[in-house]
Amino acid sequence: MATLRYGIVRFKGRHAGRLLEIPEGGTVFEYADDFGDSIACALPRHTDRHEWPDGLHPFFGHLTAEGILRARQTRAGGIDRQDDLGLLLRYGAECIGAVSVHDPEVQNLKNAGDRRRDPLTEAALVARSISGVQDKLLVRREGDQWVPAGDGEIATHIAKLAPNEGNLATLIRNEDRSLECARILLGESQVTKAAPGYISLIGRPALIVTRFDRTPANDALRCEDFAQVLAKPRGRDFNGKYEAEFQDLRRVIARWSARPAIDELRLFERIVAFSLLGNCDCHLKNFSLIETAGGLRLAPAYNVVNTYIYGRYGYDTHFGLKLDGKRVPWEQIDGKIIARLGEQLAPTRRSFDRTVAKLCNARDKLFAAVGHDPGDGWLADYRQSLLYAFDRICG
Repeated sequence: MATLRYGIVRFKGRHAGRLLEIPEGGTVFEYADDFGDSIACALPRHTDRHEWPDGLHPFFGHLTAEGILRARQTRAGGIDRQDDLGLLLRYGAECIGAVSVHDPEVQNLKNAGDRRRDPLTEAALVARSISGVQDKLLVRREGDQWVPAGDGEIATHIAKLAPNEGNLATLIRNEDRSLECARILLGESQVTKAAPGYISLIGRPALIVTRFDRTPANDALRCEDFAQVLAKPRGRDFNGKYEAEFQDLRRVIARWSARPAIDELRLFERIVAFSLLGNCDCHLKNFSLIETAGGLRLAPAYNVVNTYIYGRYGYDTHFGLKLDGKRVPWEQIDGKIIARLGEQLAPTRRSFDRTVAKLCNARDKLFAAVGHDPGDGWLADYRQSLLYAFDRICG
């Protein structure tokens, strides 16, 4: 009989409890007797024991990587691709937010699995887990260079690596431009800070994103994406993050935000901005709650990319989550769809009108920032998609 595994769970470095496999195939998180706080919305402290019947509880499952980074970690660590607990035991010593998971037996798996490692894979083997599909690393500044953060080193930023080739080769340029546009529409404080850079030792360009889940002193802040808050199973194909309605976003804020009226309006404003920018992939994991001095609040916008322009390569261009039970193709989002979203998300009719007017009135400033170069095919496509959206939504 296989030995059941367990991990030690820490919250801001404090022992919070244990995460255990159970014979039936699920997992249990048990709070330590002397730990008095909730570590997550989906794991309230008034219950000592939280059981999940099939695999890893979604709060913990969504701490693990997806896509390219998961493939690197599972291959190099000799871990099954669906083994979320195995990934956390190996790589969960630092995660996004304040929760970490540690192997009590301190098994050294660095020499397991595939030993043919490039520098990027070596950096990915550091005991850190970053959720999301894109190839990412936690990095730090060393002089005038960005370098991967090693075990025990403070990682102040996330590096989102540019694909070397293929249809997504413009991804870093796209996200940098889209974040700039989002700052114009939403305001600087409502969008994460980022800038293009280059990762030494790896030899790859990247978008260097400031971590908003850390204080200036590098203390961990509680941070939970909405898939974690709603305890949505990730699914074997990682599509669980799409299985929700836009109304579910508002319900999260109404239940957990310390300033729900403000954050509800910010949420609606963000959805309209994403509609204008072609940011179709706005799923549950692209919205988070962040700890502040006054309680949990809607975190700054992040992962803002004009995904619509990749539709020609077969990428999905349906918009984020479901509206009235179905996902809407982005090119069908117009003034009527925005009005329907407003009915579900905007606090009042007046706030709806003012929000839409403010975003539409930013058109000239936005396109001045986007720029115009007839010889730049990518920029022409990007600009045209935004013109198309403003015409449909703003009239």
